[in-house]
Amino acid sequence: MSAPNSEPLHYESAIAELESIVTQLESGQLQLEQSLAAYKRGAELLKQCQQSLTEAEQQVSILTEANALAPYNVASE
Repeated sequence: MSAPNSEPLHYESAIAELESIVTQLESGQLQLEQSLAAYKRGAELLKQCQQSLTEAEQQVSILTEANALAPYNVASE
């Protein structure tokens, strides 16, 4: 696992690490202390991923409003 206080990861890297942590926790092979550390790191990664998604959603919303883009409607063709 990466250091908990390291720089934020790119979204894809954070998701990959989070999936690895879930696999480790589900395996049941970790000691209690390792499980707690993995859970803590997973919670940090989850928070980071949620923040990244929120920021991306806000950017898309701003761009949509600024460019007056409309959702694509398949039925209109």
